[in-house]
Amino acid sequence: MEELDPKQTSRAEAFELWMQAPMPMVTLVKTLDVTQAVRLSRRRGIKLNLLLCWCVGRAASRVEEFYTLPAVDKLIRFDRLAVDMVTALQGGGISTCDVPFSEDMEQFRRDYLALTARVRETGEPYDLSGTHMVIGTSALPWTEIDGAVNVYAGFYNNPFLIWGKYRKKFLRALLPVSFQFHHSQMDGGHAARFLENLQEEMRNL
Repeated sequence: MEELDPKQTSRAEAFELWMQAPMPMVTLVKTLDVTQAVRLSRRRGIKLNLLLCWCVGRAASRVEEFYTLPAVDKLIRFDRLAVDMVTALQGGGISTCDVPFSEDMEQFRRDYLALTARVRETGEPYDLSGTHMVIGTSALPWTEIDGAVNVYAGFYNNPFLIWGKYRKKFLRALLPVSFQFHHSQMDGGHAARFLENLQEEMRNL
């Protein structure tokens, strides 16, 4: 983890414009073809949400802006990514679990299963925000949604994705995904490239 002076980075102008804005977050919504992920999930008995989160990490790792987090008067640069998921607890309620991203899907699968089980059992969040750039996710797999808007006040500056239940259309499985990001961190073009990457990762599973 390294603190950067925003004025010495390519985000200098955006940081000045958006860091103190009352509503600095932007949301893009895109419908993804997740047919291959659904098939792989069924064929290999792998949780669909696990596959989606791994694809999020893969897609983000190809966009440089994901490694930098806006924080008050500086940018924090990380070398590693983690994917956070909102996790249902055994006794009711929710908590959060940060899973370190690995290019090795099997390693990510092991970490995902072990860490989410730990959070469910203990009720305590697993937090990697001090060592990893964390990408938030929240899944509502029991209901279809067209889009979602999260906290818009710049109080949680990490990029965040929300999705619901995928939809069947002919032989395809389609999933609307909402992606929220802080405008100081990236522009719409970076966000759009991430979503294109995410679609590519889904198709190449």
